[in-house]
Amino acid sequence: MSAPARSLRARLRDGERVSGALVRMPCEEVVEMLAVAGLDFVLVDCEHGPADVLALRHHLALADAHGMAVLVRPGEGEHVLAQRALDQGAQGVVAPHVESAADAEALVRALRYPPRGARGFATYSRAGRFGTVTADGHRAAADDRTLVIAMLESPAAIRDAGAILAVDGVDGYLVGVADLGASRSPDDPSVADLLAAVRADPTTAGAVRCDLALGDTAAALADGAQVVVHNLTHVMMQAFRALRA
Repeated sequence: MSAPARSLRARLRDGERVSGALVRMPCEEVVEMLAVAGLDFVLVDCEHGPADVLALRHHLALADAHGMAVLVRPGEGEHVLAQRALDQGAQGVVAPHVESAADAEALVRALRYPPRGARGFATYSRAGRFGTVTADGHRAAADDRTLVIAMLESPAAIRDAGAILAVDGVDGYLVGVADLGASRSPDDPSVADLLAAVRADPTTAGAVRCDLALGDTAAALADGAQVVVHNLTHVMMQAFRALRA
C-alpha cells in the first residue's frame, strides 16, 4: 500500500477543486482507467451496488496503486461497512440520508476513533499499514485524512443543512437530487429551488460542496462546487448509445 503525500481531505482543506466518478462494483478495470485518465478520486457505491467487502478491497488496492483516492458510499446507516472500508484504506465516506444533526453526530461517532468517536481501533488493518505504524501515528493519520460527506436527500435535510454541517467532523455535503425529488411532497419547493436554497444558505458556506454532474466538470466548478462527481453509468450509457447506427 502506498503512502500518498497528501490526502484528498488535505487538498480540499487547501482550497483545491477536484473531480471524480461514482462507480458500482465490480469494475476494477474501470477504476484503473479512471486513475490513468487522471481523475482525483473514485466514489465506490455500495448503496446501490453489491456491498461486498472483498471486492471493495480489490478496488481500493488497485486505485491506491495508481495514487488515486477512494471514497465509499455505504447504505443508509451502514456504519459497520463504512468502518471496514476505512480499515481497508478508503479516504472517506459519503453517507446517504443524513436527515438531522443527530444522524450526523452518530455518523461521526462511528467513523472517528476514541475519544472523538467509538470506532474500533486497530493498527494491523491495511489502513494501518499492517501494524507497521505506531498507534498514535495511525490515530492521527486517520483523524486528519478521513473525509466525511453528508448526503442531503429530503426537504427536511435541506432545511436542517446548517445544523448537520455544524457537527464537528462533517466536512461537506452532497445533495442527492433523485431521492430529493422522490421524497418531496407537492407542498414542498421544487428540487431546483431546494438545491438553490441550500447552496445560498450562509450556514453551508464553509462546508465542502460536492455536486453530481452530467459530464460537465467546468460548469459545476464555475457554479461553486469544490468536488465534482460524475455518474459513470450515465456517462457510459451516453457513450454506448452514441455508437448505435
